[in-house]
Amino acid sequence: MIVGVSQSSGKMSRSDELTREGVPWNEFTDRRGSEISGEAEPSQYMYQIIEGAVRTYKLLSDGRRQINAFHLPGDVFGVESGEVNRFTADAIIETRVRLTGRQIIFENASCRKSSAMDNILHLITKNLEHAESHMLLLGRKTSLEKVAAFVLEMDKRPTAAGVMILPMGRRDIADYLGLTIGTVSRALSILKNRGALTFIRQAQREIVLRDRRKLAELES
Repeated sequence: MIVGVSQSSGKMSRSDELTREGVPWNEFTDRRGSEISGEAEPSQYMYQIIEGAVRTYKLLSDGRRQINAFHLPGDVFGVESGEVNRFTADAIIETRVRLTGRQIIFENASCRKSSAMDNILHLITKNLEHAESHMLLLGRKTSLEKVAAFVLEMDKRPTAAGVMILPMGRRDIADYLGLTIGTVSRALSILKNRGALTFIRQAQREIVLRDRRKLAELES
């Protein structure tokens, strides 16, 4: 599940609400592939994406990478329950992010009482919901079910003129779903041949959904 509250929905995000309550945010830009925060580093900051896309992941003992989540504009990440980061976060494409110190937020929450704390608890809850949804996704029986579920997940994000533009490539999708790159490509081609979706370009990053019902039947 891709988590966060999208700013393009017209609703104020949780970090915007915290800003309104006096929590300061600083902006910076990361180039494609650059690390924003590292696994096991002190969890000092909370981040919100303004433009671009971020992936959070773990490197497994055998060298494989398991992507935990994709974060897109409006999404908030870095809301950790412990003292260190559980995942590495890096920019998929050039990404503009704003950040604030976790200590500042909790000091503000203690001063402002329920309002700021409610926003923090909401973000923590969203992270827990995402973890549960991702476990269910990884537990699906077939690769086709996993890819269909991923496409529907992305379909929940705001799109331009009905076109789903994926900032992540097939390797990222494969590492998110626990599949190989070839398996992801074949599953997308099967969905295309079944009339569920089509691609604008061969890279399979620009998708138009043709039949959400077919996708939902596979995903359920």
